[in-house]
Amino acid sequence: MTAYIVRRLLWVVVLLLCVSALTFVIFYTLPSADPAQLRAGRAQNPELIAQIRDSLGLDRPSYVQYGEYMKDLVLHFDFGYSYQHDEDVRTLLFDRTPATLSLTLGAVILWLLMGISVGILSAVRRQSKLDRAAMGVSLIGISAPVYWLGLVMLYLFASDIGKFKLFPGANTYEPLTQDPAAWFGSLLMPWFVLAVSFAAFYARLLRASLSEVMEEDYIRTARAKGLSERRVVLRHGMRSAATPIVTVLGLDIGILLGGAILVESVFNIPGIGRLAFDAISRGDLPVIQGTVLLGAFFIIIATLIVDIAYAFLDPRVRYR
Repeated sequence: MTAYIVRRLLWVVVLLLCVSALTFVIFYTLPSADPAQLRAGRAQNPELIAQIRDSLGLDRPSYVQYGEYMKDLVLHFDFGYSYQHDEDVRTLLFDRTPATLSLTLGAVILWLLMGISVGILSAVRRQSKLDRAAMGVSLIGISAPVYWLGLVMLYLFASDIGKFKLFPGANTYEPLTQDPAAWFGSLLMPWFVLAVSFAAFYARLLRASLSEVMEEDYIRTARAKGLSERRVVLRHGMRSAATPIVTVLGLDIGILLGGAILVESVFNIPGIGRLAFDAISRGDLPVIQGTVLLGAFFIIIATLIVDIAYAFLDPRVRYR
């Protein structure tokens, strides 16, 4: 197991290098807009644009820019300097990470509680009215776009513009360290919006997996030994049925930690996703590079954790 983890960690380095090179080629060599022109604003002229390109180092060859970027990143953990914010990219990422982390973890807890509960009930009571109703609602949840559901929630329940004024609306996020109550209230609607589609997908996935597992021979043996149905389902059935859930969960968490762009944009949450959206809109290439690398890191680490978890969930899995 130790040798496997070491090999995977070495691959993390290789993959991050590949991601950084690909991102550099896409956004630096083939940019959609000139960062110098965006920074110059409306009062731009050729002399000002040339001066900005020189100050940002954009007039140097691409391979020189990439080499210096990787040198600073590896030796000093330096992601560069934002063109638009006039601030260190590493500082921007660290300042935005707590908001994204809060949004992700809260939504994960909510959608696991909803999805696993509905999935187990549907699998145990297949073809019943409860099963059909749950799967119907799940299909609606999967089909509803996150941004549309967020706007509907704001229209109905936001305290400033909503019809019922039950929860804080957009642009109300408060850090946990400043005001825990305000932090919790500001994330209730984003948590629910983000959790709805995920919970619906997890419920359908778990229903299919658990339904198949409950037909296995060892489940019949457990029942023949006189074990309660609850113990058979939760202890024996769920252990095998949870494997695809863990796989998808690891990827989903990694992706969301890299930035839940739509939800953060709708509710104006100052997280990684919102930072990436603003950077793409303004052509802030160092911030784009930093957010992409951070997202890739979260996804790769989440995948590694999932692979290790397999060995504990399924005794047949062994790593050498």
